[in-house]
Amino acid sequence: MTSSDNLYFIITENPQSPAHIKAGRICYISNSTYSSRLSYNDSPSYLTVVPYGSQTLQYFPINLSCIEALSAEESGLLLALSDDAERLKWYRERAALQTARELREGTLVVVQEGAEELTGVIRYIGNLTEPKYPNPLTGTYFGIELLVGGVDRGKGKKDGTYQYRHLLNCSKDCGIFAPFSRVRPLVPRSLSPSVPETSLSQRNVGDRVIYVINGTCRYGMVLGVEEENGKYFVRISTVSNISCFNLAIISSETDQTLGMLETVPPITPEQVKLILIGRMKGIQGHCNSCYMDAALFSLFSCSSVLDSMLFKSTSPQDAPIQNTLLTDIVNPLRRQGFVEGRHIMKLRQQLQKHSNSHSFTTDEKDPEEFLIVIMQYILALDPLLKLSAHGKVQDSYCYQIFLDQTHSLVLPTVQQLLEHSFHSAELKLAEVPSCLILQMPRFGKKFKMFDKIVPSLELDITDLLTEGPQQCILCGELALKQCTDCFKDPVFSQTGFKVFCNDCSSKVHSHPQRLSHHIDDLNVPKGYQYHGKSHTQMMRDKMELFAVLCIETSHYVSFVKYGPESEDWIFFDSMADRQGEQDGFNIPEVLACPEVGAYLKMSPAELANQVPRDMKGVARRLFCDAYMYLYQSNSMCLYR
Repeated sequence: MTSSDNLYFIITENPQSPAHIKAGRICYISNSTYSSRLSYNDSPSYLTVVPYGSQTLQYFPINLSCIEALSAEESGLLLALSDDAERLKWYRERAALQTARELREGTLVVVQEGAEELTGVIRYIGNLTEPKYPNPLTGTYFGIELLVGGVDRGKGKKDGTYQYRHLLNCSKDCGIFAPFSRVRPLVPRSLSPSVPETSLSQRNVGDRVIYVINGTCRYGMVLGVEEENGKYFVRISTVSNISCFNLAIISSETDQTLGMLETVPPITPEQVKLILIGRMKGIQGHCNSCYMDAALFSLFSCSSVLDSMLFKSTSPQDAPIQNTLLTDIVNPLRRQGFVEGRHIMKLRQQLQKHSNSHSFTTDEKDPEEFLIVIMQYILALDPLLKLSAHGKVQDSYCYQIFLDQTHSLVLPTVQQLLEHSFHSAELKLAEVPSCLILQMPRFGKKFKMFDKIVPSLELDITDLLTEGPQQCILCGELALKQCTDCFKDPVFSQTGFKVFCNDCSSKVHSHPQRLSHHIDDLNVPKGYQYHGKSHTQMMRDKMELFAVLCIETSHYVSFVKYGPESEDWIFFDSMADRQGEQDGFNIPEVLACPEVGAYLKMSPAELANQVPRDMKGVARRLFCDAYMYLYQSNSMCLYR
């Protein structure tokens, strides 16, 4: 029985009988039962209903003067409240109930949490638990993520999970599940019509702002402030939902939008099979363009991590390149699942004209060369990586993994490769990147260092950061020491830097074979207080794999992890086939490749024994031909 099979009511006055049912109780009756009973009596004075909270399907007659009808939506909202008296109170507050019915995912709200009012955005609307017989509904709650970069960040109590159900994506202590009685729309202040012109001129790049366009509340980040004839114009990268970015240009005179460039949001897991799978899908290859096709498909088909480059303020001479990328490539890819090869050639012609490379339209290139040209030299995007080496910070867009001669890796994971590379180069991350682009180790460009590389679906970078508390790998206490020599000690695990509390460090290094080890002090944040949490409970910084570029005989293809399930993988080849000869055209293809998930579930021993030519589908190319891995931070990408 579903919610649409029933009629719902609320008892507005205590009925004379039964005495145990009080005002505020939600009741229901099935449509079929209601119709059959109404046929026996055209003018009934009682209605036989099932009160919520019953353990069995038991009907009670309630006087019609004591009940009022509810919609299923209203019933769900009221059932989230704690008791009947509160339900009746809020039912009579009809304006609040109506406002709650109009709330949508992506709406900015204020949520009451204890004595505080916190600012966040709705990421989930629905139940927290499944209905149990005989009750067809459970309460409707609002899952709210506290605003990234906001002062209320970290004041929540959830990480998006409720009773082992993952309902929304947010960091630890940044999620709240609340009934409608504690939630109201945020009253916009920043950039509203009442804001004086001088406040616009004082906006700084990077400021988080809230404003109204055509009655719709939006929020985003200031990309630039420009002055023309004494008037100020603010360029804002806006977020209308977790994965849809727009560019708004706001005038200082009113809330008028002078320009709104809107991108189609990334393709969702539900849309992949509908618009992306098949032949003549993806990006059509055009004259040695596979390096660019694979990179663009990987970055923009199902991820928004670098959408900010589509709107970043750029020079007038480079604006056409940005416009081609947005309107001719990214939007058609996400809307129809297909981009014609002529648009890729147009982009290559523009890059050739405005860069130092005069072979963009003819020669084969590497994905990193294309990405660095467009991100650094054309759009002047802020570097994605800040690497710390011996106290000095250097910027980068990609990271090439190098290994020293003494490594013992045979079937490495990406996690192990990154850790070994950082260890040998004595590198750390100065901050968590929004996007991490990793180039796999090779002897030159053509020769692979490993027969297979195991994808790490999550990349734990906690130990790779210059700052932040860490826990002793042995006892779980606050780590104060790090030993670079213990990193390759076979006694310890094969992943993770080896950090210890003072006591464990002393015990470990009292062993005769470790007396000569080099031990460093860790940089523990000043004023940090340790609360004795176990190693598994510590909040860790992790990045999520969303795409892999592979190369075989100078031809680039890509794999995209488009959803949360193990089988949610697609394979893209921009030149999978060809129609005709010189005057013909390439046929791109996107394939579902769920077999990848099956191989990822294998143990290292099982995977090592897999003969590449016998691997099912296209999985061999992912494990054996990986060239570049793309990771994203779901929290950092929202405001970087």
